[in-house]
Amino acid sequence: MASSGQDVSEAPLLPRSRSLSFYVTLLFAVLPLWSSIPLSWLFAGYSLYSGKWRSYHLGWRALFFVALCEVVFSIYHYFLARRVSRPTPLGPGHPDEIQVAYIRLLKTGMANLPEDGGDIETLEIARPGSPAETITQLERDDPRAVDFRNSIRTWFCKVPWSSIKLVEAQKWLYWAMYNAELPPLEDLPETNRSALNDALALFQRRVGCKIEEGSNPHAMPMRLTIDNTLILWRPLSFYLLVGTINWGLRLLYKSRWNANHGYFNGLEYILRVPPNWDPQTSPRPVVFLHGLGLGLLQYHHLISHLIEEFPNRPLLVPLQPQISQDFFHPDFLNPPGRAEMAARIAGLIQHLGWAELVGEKECNTDSEEDESLSTLTDNPQRGVTLLSHSNGSYVHAWMLKGYPEIIGRSCFVDPVTFCSWEGDVCYNFFYRPCMNGIELIMRYFVGTELGVSNLLQRHFCWTSNSLWFEEIPNATDPSKTMFLLGGNDAIVNSERVKRYLSSHGVRKGLWFDPEGIHGQALVRGGPGMNIVLKWLSEHED
Repeated sequence: MASSGQDVSEAPLLPRSRSLSFYVTLLFAVLPLWSSIPLSWLFAGYSLYSGKWRSYHLGWRALFFVALCEVVFSIYHYFLARRVSRPTPLGPGHPDEIQVAYIRLLKTGMANLPEDGGDIETLEIARPGSPAETITQLERDDPRAVDFRNSIRTWFCKVPWSSIKLVEAQKWLYWAMYNAELPPLEDLPETNRSALNDALALFQRRVGCKIEEGSNPHAMPMRLTIDNTLILWRPLSFYLLVGTINWGLRLLYKSRWNANHGYFNGLEYILRVPPNWDPQTSPRPVVFLHGLGLGLLQYHHLISHLIEEFPNRPLLVPLQPQISQDFFHPDFLNPPGRAEMAARIAGLIQHLGWAELVGEKECNTDSEEDESLSTLTDNPQRGVTLLSHSNGSYVHAWMLKGYPEIIGRSCFVDPVTFCSWEGDVCYNFFYRPCMNGIELIMRYFVGTELGVSNLLQRHFCWTSNSLWFEEIPNATDPSKTMFLLGGNDAIVNSERVKRYLSSHGVRKGLWFDPEGIHGQALVRGGPGMNIVLKWLSEHED
C-alpha cells in the first residue's frame, strides 16, 4: 500500500531498453516463421511469371506446390483476420451483473486489510474483506485512493494519473458498462447517461479526486473488445504441423493409457478413467483446464505426468481449439460463452457420474457420444478437483460461478482471473511494447494469433472472467484451495494478486516463487510441480 506522502500514481512509466534476447528471438524464431509467407509469394510469383515451374525437378516442384498452398492460405487467412477485426459480436452484458461487478471493483481495497490477512483464527466472519464496505469519499492522499489510482491507470497504459482527463475516463467507463464506443453525450439515451454519471460519481469517490475536464488523446484507455486488433499471419505449414502433432498425441494417449478422445454436447475432450476406479472409495477425478498456446503439444508433459503420477485416478482435459491454434477445427472461430462452456463441462461431469448438479441444470448428450462415458453411476462422487493454468482460470471461474456444487477442490496456477479488473493482464499481453525474448514470443506466437485474438479481443467479458474472493468456496482452506504464482510472471501482476489473496486470509494455500516466470510452476520436476502433485495427493479421503 502506498504511503500518504508518496503519490505513486503520478510516477512516469520507466523507460525500458530492448535486451539481447529480444533480437535473438526476433532473428531465429519470429522472422523465419513470419517471412515464410512473403518468400512463398515471391517464389510462386517468380516461378509462374517466368514459366520456370514447368522445368522444375521433383524437389523444386514440391517446393513450388507448397509455396502455392501458402499463397492461397495467406489470402484466406487475410479475409478471416478482416472478419475477426470487425466490431465485437457481443453486446453489453446484463446490467445487474455489470453493476455488481463494478461495485465490487470499487470496494476492492476499501477495507484496509493487513496485507497478510491479519489473525484469521480470531475473526468472527468466514471471509475477511467481503464486499460489505461503503464507497465513501476518500481524500486524495488516502493510501487506498493512491493505490487504486495507481492500479486503474494501467487501463490508460500507465500514464501519470493527472494526465487522464474526463472524456477518456468516460470512454473507459462506458466501454466497461456497455462494451461499446461512447457516443456524443447529447446522443446518449437518458438511462445510459444516468448510469454513466452514477458510475463516474462513485469512481471519483474511490480515486479521491475530481477528474479534470477536457480530453487528452495521449491518455486513451485500453478497450480490448473495440480497439483495433493486431493479427499476424502464420504459414499453413505451421498450423498443419501443430495439428498433426496434436493428432498424434491423441493416438498416443489412447494406445499407452487408454485415454479416449470424444465429444459431449459440443465439448471436445480427452478422458482417461482407470479400469478399477471406484467412485465411492477412490480419490476424486481431476479436471485440467489448459491455457493459451498449442493445446496438447504445449501441455503434453503435464498431462502425461499426471497420468503417470495418479494411474488410479480419472483425468478429464476439455479441449479448447479456439486457444490452441487448431485452425482446421470447425469451432476455431466460434468460442462458446461463459454459460455455454460451463454447462458443457458440468453436464459431462454429471454424465460421468462424478458429481450431481443441483436443480434443473442437466445438459443433454450430443449424438457424438464416446464409449468412455459408460462410467455413469447412480452414486455420484463428492465433486471433482479442478486444476487450471493461466487462461484456463477463466473457465475455472465460470465453473465456480455457475456450478460450485460439483467442485470439491480448486488449484489455480498462474491465474489471470484475479485482479483482472486492474488491467495488468490486458496491458502486458496486448499493449505493452515487447522488450525481451519472452515478451516477443508471447506477443507473436500467442497474442497475435487469429484464434486467440478472436477470443480475447472480440469475445472477452470482464465481468464473467473476473473471479472475486468471495466466489471461491473454502478459499482459505489449503486442503480445498491452492494458488501458485510466479514473481517474474510477464503476464500477471503476481505481487498484486498475492496481496489480494493474502489480505483476505489465504496463507498456507498460497505458494509464491519470487523468481518464477509464467508456466514455470508446471515444469516437470520443478518445485511448483512438486507442490501441485503433493496437493493433489493429499486430503482425498
